[in-house]
Amino acid sequence: MDESWKNLTVTLDKNISKAIQELGFHKMTPVQAATIPRFIQNKDVAVEAITGSGKTLAFVIPLLQMLLRRESPLKKHEIGGIILTPTRELAIQIDEVLKHFLKHVNQFQSVLFIGGSDVNADIENFKTNGCNIIIATPGRMEDMFQRKQDGYNLSASVKALEVLVLDEADRLLEMGFETSINTILGYLPKQRRTGLFSATQTDEVENLIRAGLRNPLRITVKEKKSTESQLIPKTPALLENYFMIVDADEKLNQLIHFLRKHKKEKIMVFFSSCAAVEYFKKIIELLVKNSNVLHIHGKLKQKRVKVIEKLRNADSGILVCTDLMARGIDIPDINWVVQFDAPSSARSFVHRCGRTARIGNRGNALVMLLPTEETYITFLKINQRTPMLEMDKSPEAANILPKLKKFAKRDRSLYENGMKAFVSFIQFYGKHECSMIFKTKELDIGQLATGYALLRLPKMPELKGKIISNFEEEEDVNPETIMYKDKSREKLRQEEIKKREAGEITKKSRSFKSKPWSNQIVRKEKRQQNRERRARKKKRKIELDQGELDELDKDIKLMKKLKTGKVSKEEFAKDFDEMEEKKVIGVK
Repeated sequence: MDESWKNLTVTLDKNISKAIQELGFHKMTPVQAATIPRFIQNKDVAVEAITGSGKTLAFVIPLLQMLLRRESPLKKHEIGGIILTPTRELAIQIDEVLKHFLKHVNQFQSVLFIGGSDVNADIENFKTNGCNIIIATPGRMEDMFQRKQDGYNLSASVKALEVLVLDEADRLLEMGFETSINTILGYLPKQRRTGLFSATQTDEVENLIRAGLRNPLRITVKEKKSTESQLIPKTPALLENYFMIVDADEKLNQLIHFLRKHKKEKIMVFFSSCAAVEYFKKIIELLVKNSNVLHIHGKLKQKRVKVIEKLRNADSGILVCTDLMARGIDIPDINWVVQFDAPSSARSFVHRCGRTARIGNRGNALVMLLPTEETYITFLKINQRTPMLEMDKSPEAANILPKLKKFAKRDRSLYENGMKAFVSFIQFYGKHECSMIFKTKELDIGQLATGYALLRLPKMPELKGKIISNFEEEEDVNPETIMYKDKSREKLRQEEIKKREAGEITKKSRSFKSKPWSNQIVRKEKRQQNRERRARKKKRKIELDQGELDELDKDIKLMKKLKTGKVSKEEFAKDFDEMEEKKVIGVK
């Protein structure tokens, strides 16, 4: 343990110091050194630090220290700390760190309020076991505040709140949680300490700082790559960033060759969509033998936590994933991050790379780019201050595409997944933030389809009227004759074919179109509008309820005056009629 940790542990509770020593941290990271002493001193902090810099300990340690030094200890159902984070995976990860400390600081109880769990079970657990620290996603936290049951009223339990932490604040806002966060802030006491932790600074984050923090101390932690370079990169200092320029029809060959070469290491491979993850995960399983291949995307829901746990406990493995895994999730000893598809934004590039070279460890990242995308390297150097080294494509990479086509002819699932992945990539490409570099009109569609090992091109609006070269369709293959390898699934398909031939059902039109990114943005905006509408409706209902109570109170007071003889029956009737008239006017 270095001097910075030793100096800090002298000021901390002995049980927290013991927990730190057991975790085996030898050197304090810059963000921990800058944040922990100041946050403990009852200051609101707004912290900006690169991904993988050790932010979790920077708020867990101060939170526990502040709760321990309270004049009156927290009761069973008093909430002293709340940690809000954008995803359930990150919430579970923070909970694991916190639980290590709670083994030593055992007077506190923590709970997880995250999507996917049973709300009623969460409420019963809170009522039975109590809770002092909540780790939650904003949507579930808002829901838990709005629920009222016998023996359960969360808004009453947060009156003793000492600390609020907003982790990955920029992503909280990117994911459309602004309305939920504002609703949650409305339930919390003003006299509290607030810590906001973010990898990037945006206008939305700045607005949240002004709304939720009081005179915050701003902490920005940067890492220098070396004394020779004047660049201060946004990626970790011990990360080596590589790029490979490769044609679309060679890209998959190069990826499989790379994975075979590094299969004894832990590797994360990023793709642009859920459909691509499903397709390429199957391909990697088929072609990279004796390897542990896992996959994660947004549609997996409950399985995601188990997948992350498997990779954490494994000595090696390949995780095929979307940008769901680009932020916050800490899987130890990731050796390589490979970006098969360039991300939709430059910020996402940095966050993806940050899954390796975490907290002082070394790591490597590789992005695979088409020749028309080479300008992206210059863009990253300027926009994200990220130096890049070129990795030459391997001349030893075997052509695995003919073999993949044979697999697709024998398995309808692989054939369909390839079509869906191809369509989703074209649509993703058309919505890319860096549209000046990633131009759909410059894509060689034929090369791309060849690289995806497609048997034929799908029908989609983006290809209508285009002359496609560099692609040969498998004309001898009738897609209707390709069977599912899964026998039960093929049985259902055959039954459907028989019903169609008998005229019992009409033929379904096969569409491989995934929902475009533009629609996702619209849906996100609609969700936010719906939240705001519900909040306004709730506010109006509260105002109406209060108005009715006031009117009822006036009626009761008037009746009491009649009973005690303070007003006559005539006066009572007159006053009562006037009050009823006002109600009618108010309704109109």
